[in-house]
Amino acid sequence: MTRVRRGFWLGLAIAVLKPAILVMTRHEWRGQELIPPDGAVVVTNHISKIDPLVLGHFIVDLPRNPRFLAKDTLFHKPFIGMVFRGAHQIPVHRNSADAAKALAAAVDAVADGSLVLMHPEGTCTKDPDLWPMKGKTGAARLALLSGAPMIPVVQWGAQRIHHPVTGKFRPRWRTPVTVVVGEPIDLSEYADRPVTVELLDELTEKTMLRLREMLAEIRGVPAPTGPLFTLPKAGRKREATS
Repeated sequence: MTRVRRGFWLGLAIAVLKPAILVMTRHEWRGQELIPPDGAVVVTNHISKIDPLVLGHFIVDLPRNPRFLAKDTLFHKPFIGMVFRGAHQIPVHRNSADAAKALAAAVDAVADGSLVLMHPEGTCTKDPDLWPMKGKTGAARLALLSGAPMIPVVQWGAQRIHHPVTGKFRPRWRTPVTVVVGEPIDLSEYADRPVTVELLDELTEKTMLRLREMLAEIRGVPAPTGPLFTLPKAGRKREATS
């Protein structure tokens, strides 16, 4: 197996967390060969607070080093913040003048050959049937600015441990989780167009519908045909300030 330099803090996180996730889950990975060897923007659905553990496990097994965008408040917590900073994760400063710093850091990370993982929804889905919701445009902007491929990844199973709607946390022995990688999202039609709000919304919608279709294949049921679930304005405000 190819050896990857992890660094002390990421290596410590893997040493501590991987045994726990191996006890809690029984994984099935599909499509690993579709992850490019260089930098890429990985977009994925968000179904549980343990998603970073499942997706991190998947990326580490490639083997690659994951770079997550995470709320800046996590970087200020005792010890956890030290691990996040030492493992070179990327803080997101929501609703502040520093919000653009996360995008610039993510562009640099992709240029350096990193896999940057993003949940376009920005929070765990609140769709009653756990389908992907309407997404935010950060991932689309990152892919267009960096010129890197956008790789759709869907997962299913983690909601059995932490449910995103009820909030119930129920650790279980060897819960089945599935992670599937799809073909890169075609960005060619956006190459010669100015990056406007309308274009970003269009690409984000395309991305979320693609994730919904891929998730339907894992779940073995038809994908919904209606519009993507959208958080009520009050819900969006609460998520933005959480």
